[in-house]
Amino acid sequence: MKKVFFIFFCILFYVLVSCNQSREKKENVFDDDKANITVIDSNLTELPHKDSEDFNLFVEKFSEEEIFQMQRIKFPINIVVPDSEHEGMASIEETISRYEWEQLDLTYDSTYLTRPYDQYYQVVRYKNDTAIVEIRGINNGIYADYYFALIDKKWYLVTLYEASF
Repeated sequence: MKKVFFIFFCILFYVLVSCNQSREKKENVFDDDKANITVIDSNLTELPHKDSEDFNLFVEKFSEEEIFQMQRIKFPINIVVPDSEHEGMASIEETISRYEWEQLDLTYDSTYLTRPYDQYYQVVRYKNDTAIVEIRGINNGIYADYYFALIDKKWYLVTLYEASF
């Protein structure tokens, strides 16, 4: 009988701990008081070198200033997009030159999560000298990843994956 109570107690403890960790992760994504770009799970990230350019400040300037943006993209840039001619929208790789580029805006506002249509959230994941801005729609097909690399202590957009449909 003691074994049954012990096993029950262990299972109950595990469920309580798991639910608490899950709630903390969700709060990190949807917390309105956080910065414009939120990291989902800080345990999975490694912040870049301290003496390099601040990524959040870089993204603000990158989104606001077209000339700055053009200087901070490694052209020609390879992108992965859905093939509109393929029935299953299979991904294809394309190359975009400086002259084909349209300005990109990665600014994020927490109201994008609650607006009536095209809801999405945005997170940044850091790994060594890279950052990935992930945009994920909520039941609407928005799905994009923007890959940035730290080159000579400055951030550059090096590729992107756009799978929205």
